[in-house]
Amino acid sequence: MKTIGVVGLGNMGRGMALSLKRGGFDVIGTDASAETRARLAGEGIEVAEGLGPICARSDIVLLSLPTAAIVEQVVAGPGGILEHAKAGLLVVDTSTSHPDTTRKLAAGLEAAGMSMMDAPVSGGPKGAITGQMTMVIGGSEEDLARALPALEAISAKRVHIGSVGAGHITKIANNLLCAAHLITAAETVRLAEAAGVDAERLLEGINAGSGRSGVTQVNFPTWVLNDGFDSGFTMKLMRKDVRLAMELIAQTGTDAPLSGEAGRLWASSAETIADDEDFNRIVQLGQR
Repeated sequence: MKTIGVVGLGNMGRGMALSLKRGGFDVIGTDASAETRARLAGEGIEVAEGLGPICARSDIVLLSLPTAAIVEQVVAGPGGILEHAKAGLLVVDTSTSHPDTTRKLAAGLEAAGMSMMDAPVSGGPKGAITGQMTMVIGGSEEDLARALPALEAISAKRVHIGSVGAGHITKIANNLLCAAHLITAAETVRLAEAAGVDAERLLEGINAGSGRSGVTQVNFPTWVLNDGFDSGFTMKLMRKDVRLAMELIAQTGTDAPLSGEAGRLWASSAETIADDEDFNRIVQLGQR
């Protein structure tokens, strides 16, 4: 039975750790927060205070971290994975991170006899704890084959996009579309309501036609129309992902005026919508 390390035991990492344990794996996790470590220990997950025991005992280490900078610190910083190099260790980054950071870290790990895949996830905390996430994956066929049993325990769908970094590019593109769709769907709902059409019936019609999206099919009925706003994914995290998209647009010189406007609106939302609010609150931009 393989041992899987999980670094980052927040909303997503906790769910993945519990799904792996339920799937028959030995799991050892760690988190920067002592409170979080204690909570997971209370749920039956073995926890360590640092990365040393994680690297020594694990065959695969999953990273579930909020930013590319933190991923880099965990892999290449003082006391990081590179300092605890273990030949053959496979690092799988499930975070939404910057592809250049991923490729740089992958090269460093390879030079130390290890390897890396990027496998960012969709599905939120519910998908993580039920093992029903979707993963878009960058890495070699060989590494994917090694990781597959563990990935199958935490995800229902996996798409191998290409080499290292391709998963993060795809996730950035996905979240940019989601971010833009939330804004356009909110404007469309307000337009229809002003013209006398019920929002729920409007979305039923849209979802039967070519204008539908994950936002109209899932986000609005699940978290918006009922004023739930409790998806488990915050404004701060989505603003970070949109910033990554804006950086990638600038880096590649891509002509993307509508995406640029979505990026501007998400950035300006920080003035009126707090970081810890649910990311679906963007539909209320200018209305609060």
